[in-house]
Amino acid sequence: MIDVLVAGGGPAGLAAAVHARLAGLTVVVVEPRTAPVDKACGEGVMPGGVAALRALGVEAAGRELRGIRYVDGARRAEAPFRDSPGLGVRRTTLHHALHERALSLGVHVEPGKVGEVRQTPDGVTAAGITARWLIAADGLHSPTRRRLGLELPGGARGRYGLRRHYRVEPWTDFVEVHWSGHGEAYVTPVADDLVGVAVLSRVRRGYDEHLAGFPALTAVLRGAAATQVRGAGPLLQRVRRRVAGRVLLVGDAAGYVDALTGEGIALALATAEAAVRGVVAGRPERYERDWTLLTRRHRLLTRALLAASGRPGTARLVVPLACRVPAVFSAAVHALR
Repeated sequence: MIDVLVAGGGPAGLAAAVHARLAGLTVVVVEPRTAPVDKACGEGVMPGGVAALRALGVEAAGRELRGIRYVDGARRAEAPFRDSPGLGVRRTTLHHALHERALSLGVHVEPGKVGEVRQTPDGVTAAGITARWLIAADGLHSPTRRRLGLELPGGARGRYGLRRHYRVEPWTDFVEVHWSGHGEAYVTPVADDLVGVAVLSRVRRGYDEHLAGFPALTAVLRGAAATQVRGAGPLLQRVRRRVAGRVLLVGDAAGYVDALTGEGIALALATAEAAVRGVVAGRPERYERDWTLLTRRHRLLTRALLAASGRPGTARLVVPLACRVPAVFSAAVHALR
């Protein structure tokens, strides 16, 4: 019997695997996709996430980010990060770095899917493997979460995200959030000749149609070579709890509000570490409490911004308000992980 079986080899699952190995546990990761794995995301890692990666012994090449800038036409408000920079990094680059780190520590990665989960008082069996603990990091629409009856209804009300890359020299070293009355566009420099542009909205429509709502941004990108579009959603995923016996949910599988604040990677790393602490201590219930504390500020801030962006009239007030009270905007940015 191994110590930890991890369902899902994305950033959250690999981070959990690395933390478990650093704690001296035996680990197997089950993942159906071949590394590196891509995903529709904003690709900006907040300073806390950069520090968490370094603590894992992971260095990923990308572009240094100095802060966050809100843009609406000629209006803009920006808040530089105070103590250390963030990182704009291609999802595939980040995944490769985490995957190589896990392998270097002796984590075994098996191709496949977890499927049915069977529990006893002493262990969990899934994918033909028996372990003392199962950490489920199998994504936004986690099959493990669904099979264990941990989902709550309401996800259909969530927003949708689309992302593509443009072969253009970055014009900013900030994450730029462009606001309109119907959604946001997130610009993240990820290389010296590449920017990622993600759009978020409650309305399901084509990427170009979304982007047309940001004419100034469209003008900058016009003529640049673009990659294929990747999508995700609905983003809202409500969860009854994150622990069921010897199974712990981490990352997006543990519940998700929205990508609006760009904290996904940082929170995935933090919750993975907290889950492993609970496993090492033999107290999975401690992880439930730690998850609540780790994500509280994110959930409150994200819900507040979603409420503001929910109607075209109020969405148009976000950037003017940030310009008028920069200290409040700066405090909100510095509350991010």
